[in-house]
Amino acid sequence: MSRSQNPSGHSYNRFTAKMAFDLAAPHTWPASIAPVAIAASLAIATGYPISATLTIALLGICILMQSSVNTFNDYYDYVKGTDSSDDDVDPTDAVLIYNKVNPTCALVYAIALLVSAFILGGYVIYHAGLIPLAIGVIGAVFVVLYSAGKTPISYLPLGEAVSGIVMGGLIPLACYQVLTGLLTPLAVLWAVPEILGIGLIMFTNNTCDIEKDAVAHRRTLSVLLNREKARRLYHAIMWLWLIAIILIVGIFFTQGLIMLPFLLLSTYPLLKALRNNPLAPQSRQAAMSQICSVNIALGAWYAAAILASNSVIVC
Repeated sequence: MSRSQNPSGHSYNRFTAKMAFDLAAPHTWPASIAPVAIAASLAIATGYPISATLTIALLGICILMQSSVNTFNDYYDYVKGTDSSDDDVDPTDAVLIYNKVNPTCALVYAIALLVSAFILGGYVIYHAGLIPLAIGVIGAVFVVLYSAGKTPISYLPLGEAVSGIVMGGLIPLACYQVLTGLLTPLAVLWAVPEILGIGLIMFTNNTCDIEKDAVAHRRTLSVLLNREKARRLYHAIMWLWLIAIILIVGIFFTQGLIMLPFLLLSTYPLLKALRNNPLAPQSRQAAMSQICSVNIALGAWYAAAILASNSVIVC
């Protein structure tokens, strides 16, 4: 394996394609895929024919930005000493800890992912105008501010809200505008389940990491609440997520109500397992797998319920 030298004279391992893949954290991509799928379903349900190439481009942009967020977060956690080999994490979730690789490579990779998203966004802007660019710039700013800076967002009790609103709210809003040419606040209302679901991914991670984050002087919502109160709030948001889907489908996509019994039957075991998880360090890997699975299941059934409706009722 080829190596490079750092300023201290120690050698670094080569930055490999597998490391790049692991830094991108594909298991978190449901947070990017579901909002695009729901936006496409909304466009179809509201009577707009959608472009397959634009939809694929939007999906690529969102995955690239999600991968950039993941890589930025790993890089800054590493250089600040927040992550260590003592943490109960899979080696693929801590590439810079378990591989002797130059962290600058990860930083360059994160920037390249973000730039690639904007290059692909040029195709979208050409077809849809400057509105998605404006929304994309807002998202990119939060991508960087989430991990970078003296006091990044990830160190504040805002991470859940910011990740939920940006990825679960702004992405469906932008995608719906690109696919339909219509910028409407209703798209944000219809995206409320995604805002809650994606926010819970961050809430899961932060609640499992309370002890580690407290030592690193992170003032996350979970650290401020303590684990018992954080779990109570977590469970309340989890059920609110489910209720939001039922209400939105019942009010706006009434013919999609036929899908809800299947939604409830298929997701109940996943929700029950997630509710029973202690959200502690030793159960972190299981918790992250469970919340991603619930996001996939609820997102898919929500999109199916929207598609099952031949029309939308606007109150």
